[in-house]
Amino acid sequence: MPLPTPPATDNPAVRAHRPRVGLLGIMQPLYDDMIPGITEHQAAYADRVAEHLSDVAEWTVAPPVRGREDAERVLRSFEADGLDGVLVVMLTYGPSLRVTRALSELRLPVALANIQPDPAVSASWDMDDMTYNQGIHGAQDTANAMVRSGVDFDVITGEWQSPDFVARVDRWARAAHTVSALRRLRVGVFGYPMNGMGDARVDESTLLRKLGPEVHVIAPGALHRTMAALPEQEVRELLSWEDEVFDVDTRLSEEEREDHVRMQLGIERLLVESGCGAYSTHFDAIGEDGRFARLPMAAASTLMAQGYGFAGEGDVLAASVVYAGHRLAGDGHFTEMYAMDFPSDSILMSHMGEGNWRLAREDEPVRLIKRSLGIGGLDDPPTLMFRYRPGPATLASLVFLGGERFRLVVAEGEVLDSPELPALEMPYGQFRPASGVRGCMDAWLRAGGTHHMVMNSGHIAQDWRVLCELAGIEYVPV
Repeated sequence: MPLPTPPATDNPAVRAHRPRVGLLGIMQPLYDDMIPGITEHQAAYADRVAEHLSDVAEWTVAPPVRGREDAERVLRSFEADGLDGVLVVMLTYGPSLRVTRALSELRLPVALANIQPDPAVSASWDMDDMTYNQGIHGAQDTANAMVRSGVDFDVITGEWQSPDFVARVDRWARAAHTVSALRRLRVGVFGYPMNGMGDARVDESTLLRKLGPEVHVIAPGALHRTMAALPEQEVRELLSWEDEVFDVDTRLSEEEREDHVRMQLGIERLLVESGCGAYSTHFDAIGEDGRFARLPMAAASTLMAQGYGFAGEGDVLAASVVYAGHRLAGDGHFTEMYAMDFPSDSILMSHMGEGNWRLAREDEPVRLIKRSLGIGGLDDPPTLMFRYRPGPATLASLVFLGGERFRLVVAEGEVLDSPELPALEMPYGQFRPASGVRGCMDAWLRAGGTHHMVMNSGHIAQDWRVLCELAGIEYVPV
């Protein structure tokens, strides 16, 4: 059965768009007298490259850059237009010092495409053809300047018309889009983080300065007031939508469901108003407040399905990496490792009751259930229950190491088509790491991998690797 479509959100911080990329073509006036019309000739080549990559991103192709002033003007315009990244293409050789300052001050992610118009050297080539295809040594000069300037960038060498080149640009463009989205991200924290949970702690100023996410604290009282002020029509519409798309437990009372729906709508309204694309709630902050009847379990699941980053216990790092998982590969899912199952060489993955049901099995309905939960000391929280969809999957954990250092620990593997666990009333699945439970967990723990993480469908370790290169953080596959 097809998975349901989540309700639309009007939060611009969550609505995803295709990567928007500027193409910076570099050459120099030296060849104008030798080959009249060379600038127009190579500008047409740049246009063909962008057209060939039109399924990957929306492109803004600048006129060929032939000097320092050109480069600085074009890159300023790319930033002003809110593009996600810049693909640098050497249209001929161009001296690096003409673009070094502009690239070193650029706030957008960069890739250097080491390509040329013709894929092969031919016996018919003359000096014109040599000049059209000589971008490789301009790429070397420019890359050397960026390395010495401390610029984080990706390099993509290949035949520009090949499927492999398109795939690599697609990977970089999605990573650039994600890095740019993280630099604009605000993470809402309802209440306070869990006391004593060390692997979620981060210096907020460093996080903002290095990766971009800004922490925005939201008082639980604001949620309580917002819930009470919601129009009745919005509540009824969401209840009707749930009736249509979920298998609803008949034991759930109208009061339980309405209260849960008001929490979901209230959380989202506050996220929209504060410009937050991700958030975290801590059960103690909700439970100890005294004004709430239950925890917002089902709310977190549907908000994740809408594209919000989420993490429990006030974990800003995990909420940020779930948000990044949405942007990088689609449908990021918040989870943690509950227990190891050595006979199947897998790890039981779950959390208290939150999970992105876009990763649910398609042969079973997503159920909205009544379940008891001892944590938080409140009434039973309606919970969306599903098993993870079997197939390739990737885990990623964002680690703060102190100072300016961050690390991403990444594990590829597969979600098993494992037996049901009837007594487990929360989203779950069993993940078998490609490196095996013993090898993966030894390496995960040595690397400081956290206990909260994002899961995505598919093998996307290389996508995360490119993101790390662009963001200037350490990548550790395990």
